[in-house]
Amino acid sequence: MSGSIFGKYFQVSTWGESHGKGIGAVVDGCPAGLPLSEETIQRYLNRRKPGQTRYSTPRKEEDRVEILSGIFEGKTTGTPISMMVHNTSQRSRDYSDIAGYYRPGHADYTFDEKYGFRDYRGGGRSSGRETIGRVAAGAIASEILRQMEIEVMAYSKEIGGIACDVRRASREAVQESPLFMPDLEASERAEILLEEKMKAQDSVGGVIECVVTGMPAGIGEPVFDKLDAVIAKAVMSIGAVKGVEIGDGFAAASSFGSENNDAFQMAGDGRVAKKTNHAGGILGGISDGSEIVVRAAVKPTPSIARTQQTVNRQGEDIDIEIRGRHDPIIVPRAVVVVESMVALAVLDMMIASMSSELSRMKRFFGRNHVFPE
Repeated sequence: MSGSIFGKYFQVSTWGESHGKGIGAVVDGCPAGLPLSEETIQRYLNRRKPGQTRYSTPRKEEDRVEILSGIFEGKTTGTPISMMVHNTSQRSRDYSDIAGYYRPGHADYTFDEKYGFRDYRGGGRSSGRETIGRVAAGAIASEILRQMEIEVMAYSKEIGGIACDVRRASREAVQESPLFMPDLEASERAEILLEEKMKAQDSVGGVIECVVTGMPAGIGEPVFDKLDAVIAKAVMSIGAVKGVEIGDGFAAASSFGSENNDAFQMAGDGRVAKKTNHAGGILGGISDGSEIVVRAAVKPTPSIARTQQTVNRQGEDIDIEIRGRHDPIIVPRAVVVVESMVALAVLDMMIASMSSELSRMKRFFGRNHVFPE
């Protein structure tokens, strides 16, 4: 299987299956000298681990991360950082039935068509637990960005059609809401909807919004490696995501140029700034210094308890009822996953942009440069 590596300069490789011995990631390209500990990475992993609210799978796992390499005396060494989380609560027997049929909304059929073989225990490589490696790596990327005063923050923008009102939104509410919504009134209404759908043995989807603040202008490449294209690929690679938009996104298609264009103006500190941000912080594939705004559409959890129609591997039409422990909604636990993938994409493109001007290279590698001992 190829395609388990993301990034060119800050490179991440994830590995492991849902019901294997563990899940992990290897990060290559992390600069030396970053203060880093297992506790730092654990804070990010705790935001996606199961069993924290009644709106997530009851599968109880601590998801404790173990750093195997790349750290010495509390700082990164510049060598590959290998991280692992042991699986401790597998119930593979819950999935024994699905070896012979294809679950609607899952990758069972496509895996069989591609490989002729699949690990049916919890979805194997296509399980949501694969995102543990992404979050562990994203934690490192986020900490590096923080050193440059760049913050990446995601939250649940909309759940089951219930959207947050920006007039009521606050950063504090995100931590108070069990659904990670910045509008507590919208969160309460979404919780009522979730209760109704859980009783009906159904699931709910939603939208995650991610905002990058403190981003300098000039990051990204103008053709295939546009910053928005790299971010879109990063977010779209998350299993449950079915759509990505930047700035106004699809709403731009129904607006006019006079409305969609962001007027420029001089800021008080002498920088060029924009009066609005319909572009979502990216113009021509390059960051413009405004907030980068990304939204991801997350589908409803495909594993639902009600009866569904499918086919088995013998080509027969059958009815099924999926067993096991599943999230009634993926959105809240996916918030930190989206945040992590955006951080990884942004950092990788920032490193790529370090060589975009000769003057930058001369300042660092010039004859008068003194390397630290």
